[in-house]
Amino acid sequence: MAKEVLLTYEGLKKLEDELEYLKSEKRLEVSEKIKVARGFGDLSENAEYDAAKTEQAEVEERIVKLENMLKNAKIIDSDEGDSDTVTIGSTVKVLDIEFDEEVEYTIVGSAEANPAENKISNESPVGSSLINAKIGDTVQANVPDGVIEFKILSITK
Repeated sequence: MAKEVLLTYEGLKKLEDELEYLKSEKRLEVSEKIKVARGFGDLSENAEYDAAKTEQAEVEERIVKLENMLKNAKIIDSDEGDSDTVTIGSTVKVLDIEFDEEVEYTIVGSAEANPAENKISNESPVGSSLINAKIGDTVQANVPDGVIEFKILSITK
């Protein structure tokens, strides 16, 4: 059985939009690149053709991956449950005890994780340590650099 893909409504919409873009606009764009590159003649020494074919393979691979993710998607309703406990969909403000600084994370499924936006996976070391924690709890996350301690300051859905 395929692995369940946990998504928020926002994450689901983003994947659906990407799939629609790839199937409509991007496929046509790559197809046009291949057509133009074929016009350059000898395909055995045609870098543009090779690049376009590689891009086409990557687009098709991403379409299959997105379709499988969407087929196995389980929507996480961030309105469900109380806001006393960290769950997927929660935004958690924590105090990094070692550096004495506040950080805010949104816990999402691995398909939506984006560290640049502080969206961390429930499967990541920090995300998994925060799941089921309550306000006031201190949790430890085993990360490659060692152990990080966080105190939960607030939880919002």
